[in-house]
Amino acid sequence: MIDFIKQPWPWYFSGTMIAMIMLILLFFGKSFGFSSNLRTMCSLAGAGKRVKFFDFRWKDQIWNLMFLLGSVLGGFIATNFLNEPAPLQLSAATIADLKQLGVKFDGGLNPSDLFSLEAMKDFKTLVILLFGGLLVGFGSRYAGGCTSGHAISGLSNLQIPSLIAVIGFFIGGLIMTFLLMPFIF
Repeated sequence: MIDFIKQPWPWYFSGTMIAMIMLILLFFGKSFGFSSNLRTMCSLAGAGKRVKFFDFRWKDQIWNLMFLLGSVLGGFIATNFLNEPAPLQLSAATIADLKQLGVKFDGGLNPSDLFSLEAMKDFKTLVILLFGGLLVGFGSRYAGGCTSGHAISGLSNLQIPSLIAVIGFFIGGLIMTFLLMPFIF
């Protein structure tokens, strides 16, 4: 059974599972998205007493918190118990692009030049991560959801605002990749 779980699963299986989950959520009148969990956690902690945005029935979102918990737990199990320690395989062009930006590829999922305790000692890296996190938080709040919520749930529901948000995500990603990253790094 473990060997079956460890193997790479084909794209059509994952796509079918996402479609089935979306149909179930549509049936129950729910929408998917991770960023809504942040609002739910703030409401759970009592932020609704001070800020109207957080004043809602958080208990209606318990299912989404369980999904978040399952995702974190699943990632932990996969990383620590089902992982075959092998370096990540990137294309030579991607490795060269990273090197040009001053980021050394060390075979891990996240480059240790940016995502390690040692990297946090570098002021520039710390500012980049903090500012990037603030932009992601602001963007998901301003857009009314995150990339997973709009791209999976919103587009499945044929919502025009989600289509506009996804187009904006792609445009922003292209601008960041080709125009801003060379200046930042």
